[in-house]
Amino acid sequence: MFVFTQNAPTVTSVTPDSGPAAGGDVVTVTGTDLTGATLDFGGIPATGVTCTAISCTATTPAHAAGVVDVRVTTPGGTSPRHGR
Repeated sequence: MFVFTQNAPTVTSVTPDSGPAAGGDVVTVTGTDLTGATLDFGGIPATGVTCTAISCTATTPAHAAGVVDVRVTTPGGTSPRHGR
């Protein structure tokens, strides 16, 4: 028997963890299985995303003020929401 499993990407931290509503900050997202990822902040895609297996750098989008979830999507799936 053989079982195919899906690599569930995870987000363990986002640094810095705050920025202006206008966006434009470069952040580092760390986690697992991040190769080839796209990122969104509260459902709005980040730009300039560059990832390795354990980290991504990206530029935050403009967003209304407030706490938002960060999600990572890879060919292996979508991470659980990462928020405060």
